[in-house]
Amino acid sequence: QVQLVESGGGSVLTGGSLRLSCAASGFPYSNYCMGWFRQVPGKEREGVVNLHTVTGMTFYASSVKGRFTISHDNADNGLYLDMNNLKPEDTGTYYCAASEPGSNWRSGAGINWWGKGTLVTISS
Repeated sequence: QVQLVESGGGSVLTGGSLRLSCAASGFPYSNYCMGWFRQVPGKEREGVVNLHTVTGMTFYASSVKGRFTISHDNADNGLYLDMNNLKPEDTGTYYCAASEPGSNWRSGAGINWWGKGTLVTISS
C-alpha cells in the first residue's frame, strides 16, 4: 500500500524559504512520477512540479520556475521541495502525489496516490 506523508510546512515572510518533505513507501513498481500540487480554498488545485523517478526529468509550473527545486532520494524514495523567494501567492496546502506516467500533472486528474497535505502560509 502506497503511503505519502508530507512535512515541513509552516509560516514565513515574503522572500523566505521552506523545505517540504514527502516520505514515500509501498510502491508496487519503479517506473512512476512524483510531484507536488497546491490548493487554496475556493481555487482549483494546481500542479506545482513533478519528476520522473527513473529519468529524472522535471516539469515546473511557470509560477514557481526558478524559485522552487524538486529532488528525489532514490535510496529511500523521499521527495523534497525547496522553495525560495516565497510570495504570498504561494500560500496553500501542498500535497505530495505519485502516479504512473501519463497522468495529468496540471489538474491532478488520474493521479494514483495523494498525501494529506501540509499548509504553507506566506505573509507580507
